[in-house]
Amino acid sequence: MIEVLLGSKNAERVLIYIFSREEGYPREIARHFNSDLKSIQKQMDKLEAGGVLVSREVGRTRPYTFNPRYPFLNELKNLLEKALSFYSQEERDELLMNRRRPRARGKTL
Repeated sequence: MIEVLLGSKNAERVLIYIFSREEGYPREIARHFNSDLKSIQKQMDKLEAGGVLVSREVGRTRPYTFNPRYPFLNELKNLLEKALSFYSQEERDELLMNRRRPRARGKTL
C-alpha cells in the first residue's frame, strides 16, 4: 500500500506490524509475513539508524518500538492507521491479535 513511499515492502511490513502491536522483533515479523529474516533485520536496522525505531535488549531478544522522540511520529502513525484501514478485515484482525503464550501455572511474576 505505502511501499512506494517507504521504498520497500518490508519497510511497510515492519512499520505496520509495530504500529499494530506496539512492539516487535525481526523473527516474529518475518514469521508473520512469511518473509526473509535477513531483509526484515536490515529494514529494522535502517529504521533504527534513521531514528524512527528504538530497540532494547530483553534477554537474548531485541524488541523494537517507535521512537517517541521521532519528530514525525504522529504523522507517521496517522499514515499507518490510514494504510491499515485499506487492508482486508482478515489481515487487520490477524495483525491486531497480539496473543502471547499464557504464563505457566504456579509461576511467580
